[in-house]
Amino acid sequence: MEVNDNMRYAVDPRQKALFDPAETMFSPMAIKYMREDWPGLFRTQILHLMPVGKIAEHFHPTLGCPTKELYSMAGAIFLKEFFNLTIEEAVRRYLTDGAWHFALNIVPTTASISHATVERYMALFAKDDIAGDIFHRVTSAFIEVLELDVSRQRLDSTHVFSDMATFGRSKLMGVTIKRFLTQLKRHHADLYEALPQELRSRYAPSQAKMFGDFTGGRQQLRQTVAEDLLFVVNRFAEDKAVVNRTSYQAMVRVLQEQCEVSEDKVEVKAKTGCHVMQNPSDPDAGYDGHKGPGHQAQIAETCSASNAVQLITGVAVEPADAQDRDALVPMLDQLETQDRLPETAYTDSHYGSDDNVVVAADRGVDLQSPVSGSSPESESDLTVDDFVIDEQSETVVRCPNGCEPESSVHDSEQGRTTTVMRSSDCAGCEFGSQCPVKRVGGQFVLRHTPAQRRLAARRAEQATDAFKENYAIRAGGESVNSGLKRKTGMGRLRTRGSPRVRMGVLLRCAGWNMMRALAGLKQRGIRDFVAAAAAFAPGFSLLRPPDGPAKALERHMRSFFAGFLPPPNAKAA
Repeated sequence: MEVNDNMRYAVDPRQKALFDPAETMFSPMAIKYMREDWPGLFRTQILHLMPVGKIAEHFHPTLGCPTKELYSMAGAIFLKEFFNLTIEEAVRRYLTDGAWHFALNIVPTTASISHATVERYMALFAKDDIAGDIFHRVTSAFIEVLELDVSRQRLDSTHVFSDMATFGRSKLMGVTIKRFLTQLKRHHADLYEALPQELRSRYAPSQAKMFGDFTGGRQQLRQTVAEDLLFVVNRFAEDKAVVNRTSYQAMVRVLQEQCEVSEDKVEVKAKTGCHVMQNPSDPDAGYDGHKGPGHQAQIAETCSASNAVQLITGVAVEPADAQDRDALVPMLDQLETQDRLPETAYTDSHYGSDDNVVVAADRGVDLQSPVSGSSPESESDLTVDDFVIDEQSETVVRCPNGCEPESSVHDSEQGRTTTVMRSSDCAGCEFGSQCPVKRVGGQFVLRHTPAQRRLAARRAEQATDAFKENYAIRAGGESVNSGLKRKTGMGRLRTRGSPRVRMGVLLRCAGWNMMRALAGLKQRGIRDFVAAAAAFAPGFSLLRPPDGPAKALERHMRSFFAGFLPPPNAKAA
C-alpha cells in the first residue's frame, strides 16, 4: 500500500478532556440544542466508529507533518455526502458551522482544511471502500442499541444518476475520440500533429459545440464518426505507449459495442442493448430501458411491526442494466456476513424466480414475492398444486379427485416427472375439463417439473387474503427510496464512477439510519436511554465519582444528553 509523507494523527473522541471545549465556545442553550439533535448523536455515538485504522494505513506512523485529525476528517466526508454538499460547501461548514464543530469535536480556533484535503480523503474513501465499513459499523451499533428485530426485511432497487452527461450514439463516439485526442496532444504531440488536419479540426471544438458545423444528415454524421473511430483505433493499435491509456481503451470498447467491423469497413449497429458504455467519464454506468443511464442501488430494510423505527440493513450498488433477480443472492451474502439475515424477505416479482426462492429457503429465508408469468385461464382450473405430490420423490400420490395414478416416475436427468392416470378414472371424471392431465396416445398423462410444482403452490398461496395482507408491508420500501432521493440527493449524485457512486450511496444510507435512530432514541424512556447510552459509549462508565458508578453514569448521561432526557422529576415514558 502506498504510504504518504504525512504522519498519522488521530485522537479517539471517547477520550474526554477534563473540561469540554464546547462549553467555552457555545452558550448553554446552543449546547442543549445540538445535544438533542444530530450533532450530539454524531459526536457521542458515531464519531468514534469511523474506521480510522484503515485510513491511517496510508500514512507513516511517526515521520512527517501530522495529518488532519483523522476522526474528524472521516466524519467530515460522511457529513458531506449525507448532506449532499459540494467540496466548497463542505469546506465552508467545516470551518464556520458550529453544528459541524460540535459534531466533529473540532475547536474552531484550530480548524483548517482545504479543497485539496477533501479531495484527497475522498479518494482514500473510494479506493478502500471505507464507506462500506462506516455503513456497517453505524448500522450494527444502532440495531443493537435500539434492539431492532431484523427477522422481517424488504428489498427493492432504485435508480441513481451519476454526475455525467447523457449522450446519443454519435455524440458518445465523438466525445470518446475527443478525450483520446486531448490526451494524445498533451502527452504525444508529435503523434497528434501527424494526424490528418480534417480529423483534428472536427474534434477541436468544445464538447457542447462538437459537430455544430456538420452539413450532412444524422445518419451521415453517425457513419462519419464511426469511420473516424475505426481509423484512430487502427492507427495506434501497435503503439504500446498509447494503447495502455484509458482513453484509448474506451475507444476500443465503444467501437466494439456500437459498430460492426468487417476488414476495413465499419457499420453502426442497429441496436446495442443496455450493457454498453454511456459516457467515457463513467465507464461503469449502465442503461435501464425505463429509467435511463446510470447506476442502481439495492436496498434492504427492516420492516417488523415491533420496531419503533426501521433501518436500512444492506446496500449494494450496481450498473443500471443489472437485473434484480441477480441481486438477491449477493444481498443475502452481505446480510449473512453482518449477522442480519432475515427469516422473511419481501420483494417484488423481479426477485422471485424459482431459483431464488430455493436458494433463499436453503439459507432459512422465506422469500415472499409474487409469481411472474401467466396464471390459469380460469380461477376454477386445476393446477399441479391440487395434486398430492411427494416432495422428496417428486411423484404424484393422488389426483384432486382422490384417484391414485397407474404410474408416476421422476426422471432426475431431465428433471421432470411423468404420471400416467388410469383411463377408467379419468374418462368419466367430473373435473376433466379443468384438469391439467391430458390425453396422449390413448393414455391420460401429466408432466411436471419441481419448479412447476413450487410455482403452482406459490400462486395458490398468493391468491389468499392472508398473503395479500402480509405482503402489503413491502410497499413501505418505496417511501425509503423516495426519502433518500428527496432528503439526501441520492437520485442525482455529485460523483461518477462505480467506487465514488458506491461511496455516495453508502454514506447517504448510513446518514439515513442516523436520523431514523435519532427519532427512535427520542421515543425511549429515561431508563432505556441511559442504558443505551452506556452501551453505545462505554467510555462514559469510566467516570466514577465517589457516589458510585450507577449514580455517576446516570448523572453524566443526564448532563451530556440533556436535550434527550426529561427533567429529573419527570416520569419515565
